Amino acid sequence: MLELKNVSFTVDGDEGKLDIIKDLTLTIDDEKFTVITGPNGGGKSTLAKLIMGIEKPTSGKIIFNGTDVTDMNITERAKLGIGYAFQQPPRFKGMTVRDLLSLAHGSELPEDECCTYLTNVGLCSMDYLNREVDTSLSGGEVKRIEIATLMARNLELAIYDEPEAGIDLWSFTMLVDSFRALSKNRHKNVIIISHQERIMQLADDIIVLADGNIRTQGPKDEVFPTLLSQFGSFSSECTLRGEEK
Repeated sequence: MLELKNVSFTVDGDEGKLDIIKDLTLTIDDEKFTVITGPNGGGKSTLAKLIMGIEKPTSGKIIFNGTDVTDMNITERAKLGIGYAFQQPPRFKGMTVRDLLSLAHGSELPEDECCTYLTNVGLCSMDYLNREVDTSLSGGEVKRIEIATLMARNLELAIYDEPEAGIDLWSFTMLVDSFRALSKNRHKNVIIISHQERIMQLADDIIVLADGNIRTQGPKDEVFPTLLSQFGSFSSECTLRGEEK
């Protein structure tokens, strides 16, 4: 279970203090597939970073499976089974994709398992397995490889920050299929930050975050129709841009 109790996050802006997250209280129960959505600038990515420990709350507490993790760093939270996929993934010169997957898994992965993870994120496995994760890869390719590394870990909580950003339509379809499998077969928690309808439709619960506050939270079958009636169709797949040249 993940609990945020009266969490606030404030930064210094040009005109003084800027409240990004405002006294937010939230509980996500075990074995939930949760999508957090809402307008740009509403605090979604900041909330994900607070959960992972990339940022530290100005006030409030974050409790994970009964443990207060508020003051824990990223490494300590990772050891508890929390994982995070960045919007802009890092690159690792000198490390192959296979090495990275094995490192994430915690032991040497057989080639067929590595190939399965890569195929699940829309990459032709034999073309990438022995390539280095460096500047020769496009942003979209690195993004999908990072998502594959999270899938290779035995996580208690996996956080995906806009996994659809910067990838082509075919790869997005593959990712949706992968997330659909996660939603049906998971034993742990998954949180996805997304604006995409097809990803929201996979959720157990949807949280709408706006202006640093929870605007709406509840089961997908209750929240999603309300969002559609208010805003019509969300970001369509045709707005996705492939980066592979």
